[in-house]
Amino acid sequence: MASCAVRGGCPSDYVVVSIAIFSMISLIVRSTFSFLIHKVPSAKGSAFWIPVIQVIASFNFLLSIVMALNFLKYKKSYWWLSCYVWAVWFEGPLGFGLLISCRITQAFQLYYVFVKRRLPPIRSHMFLPLILLPWVAGAAFIHEKKPLNYRCHLGSHWIIPVVSLHTLYVAVLMGFTGAIRHIEFRFDELRDLWQGILVSASLIGVWVSAYILNEIHDDILWLQVVSRFMLLLTASILVLVFFSISISQPLLSQISLRKREPLELKTMGQALGIPDSGLLLQREEAVDVDPNEPLDKLLLNKRFRQSFMAFADSCLAGESVHFFDEVHELGKIPIDDPVRRIYMARHIINKYIIAGAAMEVNISHRIRQGILTTTDLTHPDLFTNALNELIQLMKMNLAKDYWSSMYFIKFKEEARTRRCGQEMEEMTGYDFSPRLSSVHASDDPFHQDHFSRGFTQDIHASSYTH
Repeated sequence: MASCAVRGGCPSDYVVVSIAIFSMISLIVRSTFSFLIHKVPSAKGSAFWIPVIQVIASFNFLLSIVMALNFLKYKKSYWWLSCYVWAVWFEGPLGFGLLISCRITQAFQLYYVFVKRRLPPIRSHMFLPLILLPWVAGAAFIHEKKPLNYRCHLGSHWIIPVVSLHTLYVAVLMGFTGAIRHIEFRFDELRDLWQGILVSASLIGVWVSAYILNEIHDDILWLQVVSRFMLLLTASILVLVFFSISISQPLLSQISLRKREPLELKTMGQALGIPDSGLLLQREEAVDVDPNEPLDKLLLNKRFRQSFMAFADSCLAGESVHFFDEVHELGKIPIDDPVRRIYMARHIINKYIIAGAAMEVNISHRIRQGILTTTDLTHPDLFTNALNELIQLMKMNLAKDYWSSMYFIKFKEEARTRRCGQEMEEMTGYDFSPRLSSVHASDDPFHQDHFSRGFTQDIHASSYTH
């Protein structure tokens, strides 16, 4: 015990290191599950790189604790094994500091989007380095003064400023979280933030206790072993709880490792509960399409819009139609429901508007900047100018080719078939869907139970009225 307590390699050390490795593997699986299993396309911008940085910072944080607190037996014969590399740089600016700075950046985004109802005035790739600067400055100062002893412990007079820096960032995260606590989030963002705050505050408490016990009670060897065990164990829990996909990519938070059923929520509209989002009603009235009518009016018909969208996708130019479809879904959300409107608007901006977006639409710079600098993400005319530009482009390009395509011919045939079926149903009172039998159950000589529940109810209702 005396040897391993100082040099590392105690049985408890190997146990908690194994827990840390398992925690890191679980974090990697959790962060890549949606992309590897469900083949979800990766996002662009901060929605992608902030979660990636969180994973890297989590790895650095756990590794810094293992290397700095002598969990394993090794000789510090190289410069990269020194206490200042691991206990200062990897634990601070590249570890815990970077991890909590990412979470503060996410909370900052939520505050501006849902409370201020506008996009943040400073981009995430600029905001994150700015709030990380105190950690870099502190690490550089400690590296210059070199106050660490051979066991990578700071002197007693250093403990207050170091703990204060950790506590300050947790307090800042609590401030942003408290400012958005009244928002009724739909993807557990607020719960994830509070969990991160609780565990990070607990980690600081354990870290302070472990440090004091190690510094004051050097002669009690078992206490040193227990304190570093608790420190790495708490850090392993922190990296799992701190990681959250719901803030950066809300739709992916609906996919769980515990859910074995297939993914059902394919669009943001469905996730937000927008009526008839992504659905085609079987009894939807068949409508004749006149090519001379305005395209924006024709696109209001869902069946025509999906036919036109399939044609545009076949031409590798479907972004404009998809944009029209999602803006149309946004219009179904009432003005007095700002949270859902903000979710949908932010989704549209991230998917179609920002430079380098997955389906970036071809609109003018003036209109793009007008959307990105809007002071009200819930405004009903937020995307109106962009729609007008895209409809003009579609009229000049896609629409002319669509009217002579097989997609339009197929659409007209399907419309004619549905119209004939609806007319027959109105005349007889029966549902003449080609997938169902039109024979009365009582007259069926084979007495086969091949009617759907809805069809049977229609039959009885019709017989009662005659």
